[in-house]
Amino acid sequence: MDLLKVAEGNFVVKKDHPEFSSGDTVTVYYKIKEGNKERIQPFKGVVLQRRGAGIKETFTIRKMSGSIGVERIFPVNSPFIDKIEINKRGRVRRARIFYLRKLTGKKARIQEKRF
Repeated sequence: MDLLKVAEGNFVVKKDHPEFSSGDTVTVYYKIKEGNKERIQPFKGVVLQRRGAGIKETFTIRKMSGSIGVERIFPVNSPFIDKIEINKRGRVRRARIFYLRKLTGKKARIQEKRF
């Protein structure tokens, strides 16, 4: 057994986040500390990728702020993530949708997955 995996298994605190993948539109409620006050700030955008495994797993979210694209990488097991809310399920054919960076307007829309 790998010693690093044993140590990760003992120290990781698993959170019960919903299952999401690339193409989904999610809102991440993130705790921000300003001085001695703490507040929760939502970050809503499209998931571009999920990478890593175990304690080192991360996901990248992209949102448009005006006409500027903003991307942020969140660790899945971060203690600063309050909750993750899925707004829409997207239907994409790739695990990493970096081609979305070059698209603007109606071309940047992702088809919604029907259930």
